[in-house]
Amino acid sequence: MTIRKANINDAEGILKLLQQVAEIHHRGRPDIFRQGAQKYNRENLADILADSQRPVLVAVDAENSVLGYAFCVIHEVQEHPLLMDDKYIYIDDLCVEEEMRGQHIGKALLDAVRDYARAIGCRRLTLNVWACNPSARAFYDKNGFTPLETTLEQHL
Repeated sequence: MTIRKANINDAEGILKLLQQVAEIHHRGRPDIFRQGAQKYNRENLADILADSQRPVLVAVDAENSVLGYAFCVIHEVQEHPLLMDDKYIYIDDLCVEEEMRGQHIGKALLDAVRDYARAIGCRRLTLNVWACNPSARAFYDKNGFTPLETTLEQHL
């Protein structure tokens, strides 16, 4: 397995995994997530892959088949009246092919994101995890993430 920056040739594999993520979210919160939808289409994905502030890392096998991905967004805060200057990576989405889960691909992707973040001068990683996805929460807990803030909701 190799982890590298994604390119447009990875689009089919990434789009397939985006469908898997969308289905997990739909099953967990059908009141929020549409069935059969996904976060990005091919055009959105091409724009993201061309954006240096939104790096996407992929784990691929020897045939360059996508086994997993990490969509990242680089954030910088400078001269904010309240917040300290900061540079960090927000992990917008991380997914491993469902048939490949449990083989440490997610951990390898997280390690690669950490290495990349350090290399560009970031001091932390952030991400969101849905309460309806306890296996993802357990994965992030196991890999050293701790709560930063909590989003609450009340159904009306």
